[in-house]
Amino acid sequence: MGSESGRVKRGEQSRISQWLRRRPKPDPEDPALVREALVLAVAAAGLPIAPAAHPAGYRCSCDRIGCPTPARHPLSFAWQTQSTTDRTQIERWTRSQPQANFITATGMVHDVLDVPFEAGASALARLLAAGVEVGPVAESGGTGDQARMLFFTATRGTPEDEDEWWPCELDCHPETMDEHPGLRWHCRGSYVLVPPAALPGDLAVSWVRGMEHPLPDPLTLLETLTDACAEYAGASHDTPATVAWPLGR
Repeated sequence: MGSESGRVKRGEQSRISQWLRRRPKPDPEDPALVREALVLAVAAAGLPIAPAAHPAGYRCSCDRIGCPTPARHPLSFAWQTQSTTDRTQIERWTRSQPQANFITATGMVHDVLDVPFEAGASALARLLAAGVEVGPVAESGGTGDQARMLFFTATRGTPEDEDEWWPCELDCHPETMDEHPGLRWHCRGSYVLVPPAALPGDLAVSWVRGMEHPLPDPLTLLETLTDACAEYAGASHDTPATVAWPLGR
């Protein structure tokens, strides 16, 4: 009896081993796995993140009728305290909310210089040609002034010796994009979407340069970005460039 029991157990183990060998392995190109890896890379770099709304057709996944910022806002009003770099929590979010976008709260570890796409592309080419250390850069899809380029930088915090820093909500929210086509400086109290993020109309937020690049001081990029925004505003709008900075303070 004992020998038969041993043969049965060995037979079961053999079948289990064969099944495990035949079982499909996770596809490294699985969109869900790629999305989770990209989101975790943001958190691993120290940037706190929180879940955001996602597209529902051409509308927003939130319950707000006529949402002015579809798929561009956090899910919770407590996003500033909810934002985290904790891997376990982020994995829980990505797996329980497979369609959710994610925002990163700026002003704690990093700031974001947010410019029109054409101005950003021109400035990026100049900065790289000049050998300037440019950090992560993302592009946000859209048409006209809605297409943006996001330059991720280290945060400036609240420098005590700089009198020009003041609280400013101007242009802090996506619904004001068309009104102020210039540069926006996202710092404490503000946020941006992080790639990969889906937007209504089959648009997206994606990396141009990923999180493997260290965060630079924003002042090393500011002059070139401001000049590019001035050129863009003059060519496209025949109006002076606007600079909303810093946002959310």
